[in-house]
Amino acid sequence: MSSASFSSPVVPRLRVAPSPTGDPHVGTAYMALFNLAFARQQQGVFLLRVEDTDRTRFRADSEQQLYDTLSWLGLDWDEGPDRGGPFAPYRQSERLTTYQPYVEKLIAQGHAYHCWCSPERLSAMREEQQRSKSPVTGYDRLCYGMTREERATLPGFQETPVVRMLIPDEVPLTFTDLIRGTVQAPRPDDQVILKADGFPTYHLAVVVDDHEMGVTHVVRGEEWISSTPKHLLLYRWLGLTPPVFAHMPLLRNTDKSKISKRKNPAARLTWFRERGYLPEALVNFLALLAYPPAKDADGKDVEIFSLDEFSRDFDWSKVNPVGPIFDLGKLDWLNGMYVRDLSVEELTARLIPYLQADGLFGPSPSLGEVARLKSLAALIQPRLVTLADAPDQLRPFFVPDADLVVEDDARASLTAKNAPDPAGVLDAAIEALTALPDDENVDLGQVQGSWTHDRIEETLRAALVTGLGLKPKFAFGPLRVAVSGRRVSPPLFESMEVLGRGATLRRLQALRTTC
Repeated sequence: MSSASFSSPVVPRLRVAPSPTGDPHVGTAYMALFNLAFARQQQGVFLLRVEDTDRTRFRADSEQQLYDTLSWLGLDWDEGPDRGGPFAPYRQSERLTTYQPYVEKLIAQGHAYHCWCSPERLSAMREEQQRSKSPVTGYDRLCYGMTREERATLPGFQETPVVRMLIPDEVPLTFTDLIRGTVQAPRPDDQVILKADGFPTYHLAVVVDDHEMGVTHVVRGEEWISSTPKHLLLYRWLGLTPPVFAHMPLLRNTDKSKISKRKNPAARLTWFRERGYLPEALVNFLALLAYPPAKDADGKDVEIFSLDEFSRDFDWSKVNPVGPIFDLGKLDWLNGMYVRDLSVEELTARLIPYLQADGLFGPSPSLGEVARLKSLAALIQPRLVTLADAPDQLRPFFVPDADLVVEDDARASLTAKNAPDPAGVLDAAIEALTALPDDENVDLGQVQGSWTHDRIEETLRAALVTGLGLKPKFAFGPLRVAVSGRRVSPPLFESMEVLGRGATLRRLQALRTTC
């Protein structure tokens, strides 16, 4: 079933409709991506609607987080609360008067009824159904056909009613899905469509809003399959044309459980930005979770692609309906590939906020700090996985020489079995590097830049490998500890070049005094 199978003269209109109930879920970006890809391919419209009818879980700061994270990912929308559009307002809390006529119509037609049952009474009913293992679950229709006065004489009454759908005995339970073909859903119960606080539930609001906003394709998670018969009933009762439905597979943890913010920090969309993943890498990763990679001319998988490339070749028939495993190892690999593809200038610019957050840079880094960062970025780029890993790797190069901390495992390596006497190694290195001319004293006839990694390496190999007869790993280990305070660091000679002659010698001498 290809995308072309669903082409029509109508301009496709798709939407993502998150609820502002906290840190945006990564599933919001996942759904937005597939909606946007199809909308762009078909030259359609992609809109953002904020479904804020759940006032008990509403968080005022969450809406801005939605805008920030989706914009960061480049998943831009054409219409929305922040941008307006022909079907404004795009917040459900601002559309309450829109839903009331639809509720009244359903009640007048006998498709909905008032229910005065209290939450306590409903809770007791559900507990009894579970205890007795009743084959009939859901609301027991106690209020159906009653007036307020009649219901008030019975236990479990609350003054303000809700409105429930009246599900017919012969409710259709099958529907056609763009991804899954013919789908069989479970029988629904008499769903609440208007709450006691006057806010619609998701089920009514989504039908009304999708209709009024001209949404042609509803792409959402597979957890909504069970609700689709209710929605199709509402479309039919209200005389509205239903959209095309596509239910995406749910993202799953490695244990195959549904990924949730409560159990997995990676379910929070802001977590990826905090951890230093590149937005283009995350978008690429989310696409691969439910969609196969393209093939190159040799038939090999092409796993790295842009949003534009994904949109251009998008086909609903290729979406895998099986819930994908959220493998952060794959994301790390992808992110590393994207990091290595950045220019050094771009990588430097992207690293600055992480060094600021870590306290290594102030609000306005100096030109010297940025220049040093650029030199170091080129050194760590080949092994950098996420941008948030960089501050720890770069810290030795942005602290005063006297404040450099030698880590315990690095100091222990100096006296490890078969290790040479660190004092002798450091003395020889200090003597050799002291004799290496400083750039400021180079004669005009000499090649400029004597303090370069090539000259440093040549000098130290002559002094330590040839002069002392040491193997390189033993010869340079103490120098690495002295310069960085660590056993593992960016390339040694390049690090010395970036630090400069004075800082390098001070650090070598500082470690020598403790040996």
